Amino acid sequence: MKRFLPLLLVLLAPTALLRADGDLARREWTIGGVTREALVHVPADATRQAAPVVFVFHGHGGSMQQAAASYPVHTLWPEAIVVYPQGLPTAGRLVDRAGREAGWQDAPGADGDRDLAFFDAMRRSLRADYRVDDQRIYTMGHSNGGGFTYLLWVTRRDVFAAFGPSAAIVGRDWGRLRPAPVIAIAGEHDELVKFAWQQKMIEALRWINECGEGRPAGPGCTLYDSKIGAPVMTYIHPGTHQYPPEATALIVAFFKAHPAR
Repeated sequence: MKRFLPLLLVLLAPTALLRADGDLARREWTIGGVTREALVHVPADATRQAAPVVFVFHGHGGSMQQAAASYPVHTLWPEAIVVYPQGLPTAGRLVDRAGREAGWQDAPGADGDRDLAFFDAMRRSLRADYRVDDQRIYTMGHSNGGGFTYLLWVTRRDVFAAFGPSAAIVGRDWGRLRPAPVIAIAGEHDELVKFAWQQKMIEALRWINECGEGRPAGPGCTLYDSKIGAPVMTYIHPGTHQYPPEATALIVAFFKAHPAR
């Protein structure tokens, strides 16, 4: 297979270990007076050897603990710094319109760009504390977290080597996407983010990345080679909106194969 806003005060609080996993540390950032947090896996040699970084965003109503358990990138890629951020109460477009549950902003400028500021703060502190391989920074997420993955693509493209959205689409800002390697996960019976919507999103990704016809790349997987080095891979599973556990290994393999060019 081919190789495949403001400026806000940021304070890094002391790290406290969470023993549920034994391999994740809780970190806090204070941004504009609001405490934000994430679970972070750091390889033992991250201060001496440049490490990849993967940001993993939970879906609406999820949590950083749930993301670490459901999409356990750190167990499949222990050499990487893996960050599981925690969202804040957010009004959803498809569910929880009252905004009682945790989620992520869904467009540039929404919610005062609080989550983009949070991402920027996390990245800055990781680069200050560890040796980060800037050619191997990635992001993935499911549902609303997949939508935020797309938003990072729209607004922070130059930071990332590749993207891994699941059960997600881009809204009106899809035209601002610039070519990048991507693996997209979609369920044929998704009852929330309709499969037909996701199919159109995949068609748009293929057009943006100048991809040709697809070829099989494993069970449920299709690889669309790109004329400009930005392949699209899809994993279409027979399930619903639920994240398929096998997808994490596919995303990690795709990320490993696609450092920034």
